[in-house]
Amino acid sequence: MSKMLKQNIGTINALTRITLGLFFIVYGAVKIIRKPWRQGYWIVVLAAAMKVGEGIVRYCPMTEMVKNKLINTFFKSNAKSRSERDDDGENHH
Repeated sequence: MSKMLKQNIGTINALTRITLGLFFIVYGAVKIIRKPWRQGYWIVVLAAAMKVGEGIVRYCPMTEMVKNKLINTFFKSNAKSRSERDDDGENHH
């Protein structure tokens, strides 16, 4: 089984994603009806549907990725500076 996803966006963020997502689904659908040969509008509809889904489940994979990257970067740089301080301290004794 898959790991349970922890919600990582707030209520206001979720409602904004749902609202704008529904707006862009309708916008893309209207544009597809008027100009069915333009494929770019399908991308708009698919991206908007993804945002609606993220708002409903209150989980955004990109937010999770960025958060993990920032945390990992912070801990790596913090550990590196700590080890450099330890090395400097040993050399002076």
